[in-house]
Amino acid sequence: MTEKKPPYGMIAILFIGAFVAILNETLLNVALPSIMSEFEVKPTAVQWLSTGYMLINGILIPASAFFIQRFSDKKLFITAMGLFTLGTFLASVAPVFGVLLAARMIQASGSAIMMPLLMNVMLTAFPVEKRGAAMGMFGIVMITAPAIGPTLSGWLIEHYSFRMLFNLVLPIALLTLILAIFKLKNVTPQRSINLDVFSLVLSSIGFGGLLYGFSSAGDKGWGHPLVYGTIIIGAIALIVFVLRQLRMDDPMLEFRIFKYPMFALSSAISNVIAMALFSAMILMPIYVQTIRGISPIDSGLLMLPGAIVMGIMSPITGKLFDKYGARTLAIIGLTITVVTSYYFSQITLETSYSSLVILYTFRMFGMSMVMMPVMTNGLNQLPPQNNPHGTAMNNTLQQVSGAIGSALLITVMNNRTEIKAEELAEKATSAVDPSASQPTAEAAAQMQQQILNEAMLSGINFTFLISTLIAFVALILALFIKRAVPYKEEESEDSDSLITTYKNATE
Repeated sequence: MTEKKPPYGMIAILFIGAFVAILNETLLNVALPSIMSEFEVKPTAVQWLSTGYMLINGILIPASAFFIQRFSDKKLFITAMGLFTLGTFLASVAPVFGVLLAARMIQASGSAIMMPLLMNVMLTAFPVEKRGAAMGMFGIVMITAPAIGPTLSGWLIEHYSFRMLFNLVLPIALLTLILAIFKLKNVTPQRSINLDVFSLVLSSIGFGGLLYGFSSAGDKGWGHPLVYGTIIIGAIALIVFVLRQLRMDDPMLEFRIFKYPMFALSSAISNVIAMALFSAMILMPIYVQTIRGISPIDSGLLMLPGAIVMGIMSPITGKLFDKYGARTLAIIGLTITVVTSYYFSQITLETSYSSLVILYTFRMFGMSMVMMPVMTNGLNQLPPQNNPHGTAMNNTLQQVSGAIGSALLITVMNNRTEIKAEELAEKATSAVDPSASQPTAEAAAQMQQQILNEAMLSGINFTFLISTLIAFVALILALFIKRAVPYKEEESEDSDSLITTYKNATE
């Protein structure tokens, strides 16, 4: 039942918890070299601090629909925040790498539930006509936290130990946990349902296998047995999982929500955008640091104005959504995204730092007009009892599409770089006069570095061009968006009619 006055105090507590959880997800990436040095571990081992975190998210987020329906908001959030706080504390004092890795897994088990829970509370607490503004505020958490993470992390690592990353988060997490114990109440309705253990196993293998396989492809290559093996196993488990859910009266994750056209369309657009969004997050640090030699902290600062713009625009976009709907905002935002992505495909070795900042900021401005309005429009069409499934589905698919997008873009960049490097090397060899004296070792090294830089730039340019095409696909899809008519307004107020219509929609 929607409340007349939304519980703003409760939502604020959930906001803080979700913010530190998402911030923590991106904080550690910059610190991985420092951790490798301190614990004397190899890159393949240290990468599990990020990969393991993502895998736990991929396993638990699909199950969040069950948890949200089965347990009260207060119990669920306190459990999630308690696990996150415990994991943060263990990470800050970890004496060996194994303890740090276990701490990250515990953190992830808590943070995985926070985002779906917060989204579900927002959908329940606010009427449809005010959801845009509410979800716009939620967008600050979803968008700004991961964008600020690398910049903040870069500055902290330059001045302190990696443990400061956890020491910074710990008191905020602890305060949020204490506030939750005394202030939280229940908003979403509960019902007595049982967890299908076999579904949970299939979901874990399916989503976990896909996430691990695609995330490892950029490092190990598509031909590695661990990569294609986990993808194949994950895909088979996922197919069995989906078929099982469609046959269940009370599924762990309701796939029949894709029968609602605006939800299906919004999900498709969001996933395509997630793939395009990752291109700049992956490619920009490579270009700025590896090719241009700009420091990590300046690389992070380059992306900061874009994060600030997204944070400012998120609530504004939410209010515009309530007034004009998602279609207009999505078309404008995706047009900006397509144009700026194309300009990124034209950057050179001489492109100025200020030009990169402006271009990246405009790209984030475009993105800010798309993600939350499109997602909210899709969720608005779902019946209230399907809100937990809608939020769980969106969060899960964005994790998977982000992993797939990253893997594909890294592969495209590496392949293009290798081809261009061979071309440039052949040209350089044929241009050398056989009668001339051999270049010195220093000159040869400089030439090799120049070839590598030009080849890598070609790879980055080509990958941004692919990203432009991906964003253009989302733009075409956005043309078909219609303002979602809320379920309660579509049906008769007669309860028997409601039950009959819902049964017909899901059969």
